[in-house]
Amino acid sequence: MAHPSTKKQPTIPSKDDVLAFIGSQPGKIGTREIARAFGLKNADRATLKHMLSELSDEGRLEQRRKKLHHAGALPSVVLADVTGRDADGELIAVPTEWDEEAHGEPPKIRLATPRRARPGETAGVGDRALLRVAETGEPDDGIRHSGRVIKLIDRTKHRVLGIYRALPGGGGRVQPIDKKQLGRELSIPSGLAGEAQEGDLVAVEVARPGRYGLPPGRVVERLGSLKNERAVSLIAIHAHGIPHVFRRETLAESEAARPATLAGREDWRDVPFVTIDPADAKDHDDAVHAAPDRDPRNASGFVIDVAIADVGDYVRPGSALDREALVRGNSVYFPDRVVPMLPERISNDLCSLKPQADRAALAVRMIVGADGRKRSHSFHRVLIRSAAKLSYQQAQAAIDGWADETTGPLLGSVLEPLYATYRALKRAREERAPLDLDIPERKIVLTAHNTVDRVMTPERLDSHRLIEEFMILANVAAAETLERARVPLIYRVHDEPDMERVNALREFLQTIDLSLPKAGALRAAQFNHILARVKGRDVEKLVNEIVLRTQAQAEYAAENYGHFGLNLRRYAHFTSPIRRYADLIVHRAIIRALKLGAGVLPDNADVRSLGEIAAQISAAERRAMRAERETFDRLLAHFLADRVGAEFEGHISGVTRAGLFVKLDDTGADGFIPARMIGDDYFRYHEAAHAFVGSAKGATYRLGDAVSVRLVEAAPVAGALRFEMLSDGKAGRKLGKIRSGRPERGRQKPRRPKRPQSRQARRR
Repeated sequence: MAHPSTKKQPTIPSKDDVLAFIGSQPGKIGTREIARAFGLKNADRATLKHMLSELSDEGRLEQRRKKLHHAGALPSVVLADVTGRDADGELIAVPTEWDEEAHGEPPKIRLATPRRARPGETAGVGDRALLRVAETGEPDDGIRHSGRVIKLIDRTKHRVLGIYRALPGGGGRVQPIDKKQLGRELSIPSGLAGEAQEGDLVAVEVARPGRYGLPPGRVVERLGSLKNERAVSLIAIHAHGIPHVFRRETLAESEAARPATLAGREDWRDVPFVTIDPADAKDHDDAVHAAPDRDPRNASGFVIDVAIADVGDYVRPGSALDREALVRGNSVYFPDRVVPMLPERISNDLCSLKPQADRAALAVRMIVGADGRKRSHSFHRVLIRSAAKLSYQQAQAAIDGWADETTGPLLGSVLEPLYATYRALKRAREERAPLDLDIPERKIVLTAHNTVDRVMTPERLDSHRLIEEFMILANVAAAETLERARVPLIYRVHDEPDMERVNALREFLQTIDLSLPKAGALRAAQFNHILARVKGRDVEKLVNEIVLRTQAQAEYAAENYGHFGLNLRRYAHFTSPIRRYADLIVHRAIIRALKLGAGVLPDNADVRSLGEIAAQISAAERRAMRAERETFDRLLAHFLADRVGAEFEGHISGVTRAGLFVKLDDTGADGFIPARMIGDDYFRYHEAAHAFVGSAKGATYRLGDAVSVRLVEAAPVAGALRFEMLSDGKAGRKLGKIRSGRPERGRQKPRRPKRPQSRQARRR
């Protein structure tokens, strides 16, 4: 290898030289740092950029957080699961979250054994821990990461969740609901079933298995019958280890809390704030107000007040409330229940900005010009008294001419100024050009008996957009204030898409005669241009889905690398401290930066410690998203279980080598069709076009296609549906060259599968 030096090198380094250099550097590495290290002149930098692009296309290099890494490299702090030991007895872990579709098998991490481990720094097989990770090179066994335990998140749990099946004569068996354990039943000896009844969802404590027969267990908790949809959300809660029962000391602290007073606060109780939330919301953590700016220097401008519940006044660093809030990370929302981050005494009472009640708040006052751009802002610790609690539909109806007894008196003085301000902010948003995807969100509506009544797609109203724009502006103001004060914080960040996914999108767009420019920096506006060109076309839904899948996942980080989707340089979550721990950290940081009283961010909180918290709450957020999505799937499978044999209209929502996923139009339920059961032809998987193509007749099934299917089988516990394809594939499509995929044999009459397959995870 040619080692870089301070002297300029006469030739361009090889790809191996560049990779070796990147792997040896702990700090930020980009094109500039590589060029400087190898002494490359401006004329040579274009060649270097081309080389880096080739390495990315080859899958040997990737860019993350503006830093180049070997493909598959890990961040410095990662949440991981300890899965086993190597030949020398060293513990091996893998990342809890890993995109196998993009990067293949998750990298292994060898855990260092500390000589003097403190409590919480020793792990065992099956544990989940927050690790500090370093890259060690490429040893013979292929493990090139070492890790040190920062904190144990979850100890091994020898409990299994499953469905109890009673046996004649006593005792029974339990079928685990975990998809990885399907088919591995547990035996429940007579007398150890507790109060479990046939078909109950139960928690089982697994005993040490004997040499023969099924592993024995004991029912330790009866969670309820699966005939009640509440048990379905319990499956997700237990399957993902979501803490849902508050500790005694946490509840004691919440009950001891008392309403805030005016002491140490500005009196803003005469400002007519209103809360605008979903109709069924039980906690209200943000209130808004807007009025024309009377300052002649800001003609036609506005003054915006956003007041956020002052959770930091009740949840102090290191308290029982704080410790449990960090473990939970965020509230989790199911159709039938909410698993809150904070006890109801705090979230639904003392911190909820109820109408006509004095409530403590951290407020930001923002001056906005007629063009919708923020000119200045200031933060205040205040006491407010909300004038009214409104729903999104209620506020919109008032503006549209259908005011009621609550909104009527507020229409001219409160609501109309809010909407006038929103129209200005909307102009600024259009100039900023954030990513503008049109992906409708469905909501399950339950009956009074907790059974599925219907699935609806709530209408997207201007009232939703108004609150969204006010909150974005407040979040930006929080990040700017803390950066200016040089106080560490947790950012909400969203990286730009990696080049591998962008290249795949570019190949797909070519199949529908669209192009994505290769030159220049990637911008959200480029994606918006593509979305605008397909507006109203039959491929609109398809293109929106694929552009969404191209994007990176937003997360929390102590280091800022911007928010690509919102097209913002700095952004932090400030507006929902009742339900997100990240917002609570930002509140504490603002209180510390502006010396606003008690509840400050501790002095020992730095980028390193906040980075560890950011990794932990990012993992908790992804855990909540998976639990919510799986519950949606299980509820719909339960809802459709008695409609096996019925025909439905839908569209192809996923194309993999294994087969097609179909999303039903009326409910949004996802089901699977194996490749071998698509039709009466040999089909090849066309990766670039997201399609299956028949070898003999050229019939094509592509992502986004409208199709008719028949429900073959439903498995409510697994949230799995199996469909049979009724529609013929479309012929004569221009798809280009088939890049990969072996043929899959189709059959004229699909056979009923022996066991339903669960829906495969797809990156969204």
